[in-house]
Amino acid sequence: MIESVDKNEERENRIVDEAVVDAYDKTERAMGWYYYLEDKISFPFQARCKIKKRTSPLKLGETVKVLGMSPETECENSMFVEIEWDGDVLDVPLEQIEPLEVDEDTNEAIEDWHYWVARNYQF
Repeated sequence: MIESVDKNEERENRIVDEAVVDAYDKTERAMGWYYYLEDKISFPFQARCKIKKRTSPLKLGETVKVLGMSPETECENSMFVEIEWDGDVLDVPLEQIEPLEVDEDTNEAIEDWHYWVARNYQF
């Protein structure tokens, strides 16, 4: 489970200005997030599972290769990324993983999503 975090004005402003800018409904906010993450994250990268989820096969601490954003249609309610896992490609929730050795933009974008989820914000 993701723990709640204190409000961070700098992060809040970035999310409003870059991720959900001009988004007036759930679909527009989801697509705003999708393109914000797709533009800022440099794929592929290695990541570690930081949260166990019943809907995901990843085990806590497991390391995976993240290939890219999942298709838009998979990201209408939450953000998912494609990973290599056991010889296949699976979609897992972005909040389930933490990046390992990534550039600043990638780290910031993923942290922004983790923050959004931890604050219990909705599309």
